[in-house]
Amino acid sequence: MTTKERSQYIMRVTRKGQVTIPAPIRKLLGVELNEQVAFTVEEGEVKLQPAEATLEAAYGAVEPLSRPEDFERISQIAHEDQAQRAAGKDR
Repeated sequence: MTTKERSQYIMRVTRKGQVTIPAPIRKLLGVELNEQVAFTVEEGEVKLQPAEATLEAAYGAVEPLSRPEDFERISQIAHEDQAQRAAGKDR
């Protein structure tokens, strides 16, 4: 599809408000599985674009190298550090 051609795709909106983006549109946008899109409203018209990469968008995309640390131990260290600072003994 070129930019001068006009195509129309009619899709059904589900009960959850979801719509499938047709494959030719995904290809034109360069959007692949699990990537995000952005809806922009300008002067009463809606534009669909690939979403800009942000740190928030990337959250959860990579599995951590290690599991979360022992939060009780982290809390204990924080309390000890706070007590030492209160006593004027910075580490």
